[in-house]
Amino acid sequence: MSFPSILLILGMLLVFQSTFIDSIAIYGIKPDLVMIFVIFNGFLLGPREGAFLGYASGIIQDFFVGSYIGLNALTLMLAGFIAGVCGERLYKENSLIVALVTFFSSAVSLTLYYVLMRYLNIKISLIPAIWQIILPTALYSSLLVPLFYLRVYRSLIIKNKEV
Repeated sequence: MSFPSILLILGMLLVFQSTFIDSIAIYGIKPDLVMIFVIFNGFLLGPREGAFLGYASGIIQDFFVGSYIGLNALTLMLAGFIAGVCGERLYKENSLIVALVTFFSSAVSLTLYYVLMRYLNIKISLIPAIWQIILPTALYSSLLVPLFYLRVYRSLIIKNKEV
């Protein structure tokens, strides 16, 4: 995938996530589309590319959303790296495996996000955050994987075979 196409996809995901995603929220829980994008790419392209795309996506998201600069960059970098390590060891054609990797990577990344928020003196109780936000968000994001993963996988495989 070329850098301009990655930026275009990321821009569309950020716009969609900040505007229309509320319409598919369930009890206030929304999937993290940028995280799913980073995890897919990390899983398919490896830990280095996953970490890089996670960091770049996180920085762009931080500027776009206006939150603490670098917070999303660190957590998405971790998610991309974890997915990349898993992608080196697991069967890439099975969307169920990718859904499990998405759940695990999202849960770890979101937990780090909340831990870092505490270091910024934003008082959030971690245990309620895990049960009310982290695990439901990771589950919702992982449930979306079967809808999109095989298309992304096929497009990347076909693109890499052409090169």
